[in-house]
Amino acid sequence: MIGGLWKPLILFHLLGGKLRFMELTQRIPSATQRMLTLQLRELEEDGVLVRHVYLQVPPKVEYELTEFAYRRDRSHVEGEGWSGEAEKGRCRG
Repeated sequence: MIGGLWKPLILFHLLGGKLRFMELTQRIPSATQRMLTLQLRELEEDGVLVRHVYLQVPPKVEYELTEFAYRRDRSHVEGEGWSGEAEKGRCRG
């Protein structure tokens, strides 16, 4: 679930709170916008982050970690890691 070069960096930056897409691209300049988009979509599908779309001009999109991701972060620090719940199928909803 956390495979790939960019996902850990994305999660690290989102620990501080919501970020817009361009803020993520500025914080991870070596990743292409396409790669960040793909990684963000996968994390969203896995239930690790939420994408907030605001209907305005210009469009505004923010990304935020889910409660699952915050819980896993605390567990990871305590040594449990991400794989336990993912293997049990509790990573969604």
